[in-house]
Amino acid sequence: MHVRSFQLSDCTSVTELLQIALSEECYENTIEPFSRQLSWDSDLIMVAEEDGDIIGALIGTIENNHGCYYRIAIHPDYRRQGVGSALVSAMESRFQQRKVSRILVAGDEHNKAIMPLYEAMGYGANKILEAFQKLSIIAQ
Repeated sequence: MHVRSFQLSDCTSVTELLQIALSEECYENTIEPFSRQLSWDSDLIMVAEEDGDIIGALIGTIENNHGCYYRIAIHPDYRRQGVGSALVSAMESRFQQRKVSRILVAGDEHNKAIMPLYEAMGYGANKILEAFQKLSIIAQ
């Protein structure tokens, strides 16, 4: 598995991954912020690939010097194999390069299932921003 920054040629593959990996409602809530983040700063979208296929993606954003993990999507065939951890670690490094003052996790209802991953990586309750009710910063 290789984790890297999003490239324009990944757009179709990432969109297809989001459809496969997310619920229909979550996909509908994610596609516009994904497009917006592409126009703002595509370096804050990380992808994981295996044998040339995109198997995971993490959309991040920076607002007011705070990094935010907005949405993670892992292909169902690759879950619980370290893909999510690798994406979070790569994005964390990106946030550190940008010298953000704090890293947060979007606390919308679609991220509840993935919270154990973030908590296992040290993003406990005092690092998780629950103020993002339903939508994160980039969805506004």
